[in-house]
Amino acid sequence: MDPLVAAIDQGTSSTRFLVFNAKTAELMSQHQVEIKQSFPKEGWVEEDPKEIMQSIYECMERTCEKLRLLNIDISNIKALGVTNQRETTLVWDKETGEPLYNAIVWLDLRTQSTVESLINKSPGKSKNHLKHKTGLPISTYFSAVKLRWLLDNVEEVQQAVLSQRAMFGTVDSWIIWCLTGGNNGGVHCTDVSNASRTMLFNIHSMDWDPELCRYFDVPMEVLPAVRSSSEIYGWMKSGSLAGVPISGCLGDQSAALVGQMCLREGQSKNTYGTGCFMLRNTGTKPMMSDHGLLTTVAYKLGKDEPACYALEGSVAIAGAVVCWLKDNLGIVQSSSEIEKLAAAAGTSHGCYFVPAFSGLYAPYWEPSARGIICGLTQFTNRNHLAFAALEAVCFQTREILDAMNQDSGVPLTELQVDGGMTSNRLLMQLQADILCIPVVRPTMSETTALGAAMAAGAAEGVGVWSLSPSHLPHVTSEKYEPQINPDESEFRYARWKKAVQRSMNWETNEPCCNTNDPRL
Repeated sequence: MDPLVAAIDQGTSSTRFLVFNAKTAELMSQHQVEIKQSFPKEGWVEEDPKEIMQSIYECMERTCEKLRLLNIDISNIKALGVTNQRETTLVWDKETGEPLYNAIVWLDLRTQSTVESLINKSPGKSKNHLKHKTGLPISTYFSAVKLRWLLDNVEEVQQAVLSQRAMFGTVDSWIIWCLTGGNNGGVHCTDVSNASRTMLFNIHSMDWDPELCRYFDVPMEVLPAVRSSSEIYGWMKSGSLAGVPISGCLGDQSAALVGQMCLREGQSKNTYGTGCFMLRNTGTKPMMSDHGLLTTVAYKLGKDEPACYALEGSVAIAGAVVCWLKDNLGIVQSSSEIEKLAAAAGTSHGCYFVPAFSGLYAPYWEPSARGIICGLTQFTNRNHLAFAALEAVCFQTREILDAMNQDSGVPLTELQVDGGMTSNRLLMQLQADILCIPVVRPTMSETTALGAAMAAGAAEGVGVWSLSPSHLPHVTSEKYEPQINPDESEFRYARWKKAVQRSMNWETNEPCCNTNDPRL
């Protein structure tokens, strides 16, 4: 039997555990569990860290059961990789192992006033004040401001810091610490791709930056050790996979870049999940964007390997807009139904939907924006709204592709895509039409988990997966070619840009006339 490698894919809306053949990259078995998000106040998004771990244990055990039913010996699993929703922020007690607050999810907006005051205090009131070190604008999106909120507002966190019991981590750190023993010898670490999303990490020195930590007033002793994305961090302490090394760790978008085999400079991918994330591999040199993109650490595939960087366009709301239509408006009963509704309309009939539920991310970085639907007439129905929601995902992707083409000077000739939403064939065709270039989707869409498995299997001391170009598996895919006139595409895109302008400067912290508004 060929060696197997497992991957935990802990996303914003679900947890998956997947097992791959290390020689062929074939997916052998998997299990998925949905994760509950809570919205305690307007703009707040939280998840329960214990539920996250429970979902991981459940997915692992269920997948191992499925493998046994297939007569596959789980002792062939030689390594385990972790990939995760990035930026989501946790603090826990290293002595009790208990989380000290819910995980504050990347989409959360409670830090908007903090961000606005930091920007107002910076020279020239620039949101890019820290970009030379971090590659990032000052935004609600990243971990430092979420950690600052926890330090300022949660007494348990303050007490734990004073008594040196507090541990901070993004979701990967929490998972690895728990799986390697928790308060009984658990390993407190993160990888460079996750660390580069905190605003506390210097992407040039590749370590936590004392000056950045002072800027956000974050005590450095709560931070995890920063490791490469491919090395043995520790071993599974319990369960069916006890003794298996945990040897790969990548933020989800970096993992998808690796899983799409974008290991050469200039290669790009776009992932459609809760949000939408386009990454372009820029090689071993960080490239700073002039058009609203992030500079991020893509991966470092081994202790002694160089770090590779990426330009990233981040869109907050992609698949989340479908969940909103389902859960908040009841327009669809299931996520798969949206394709049917949109296809029945065949057009948005002049209706444009800007889903700026968490403000606007790339290329605007405008936390004051809010969602709008415009161009409505008496003719508009739910089918048109479904179509407009899918178009919104495509238009947002077009905006970040344009920015990426401008920054790199080398326009993309086709777009490699992955993620849950890519099973929607109408969306993929719309995307090709709006970009005016072909869209290529791999038949096996679990590229995020595949990337984590590749990093884990290739680690020194494991060595069951080769990342040399000649050994990379051949991936079958399908291609969507543009089918509409480019002029029509440009017209619709121009209307979309107009709608985006309408969504801006909606929710600011400036006092307004209605003093009875309970939110003020």
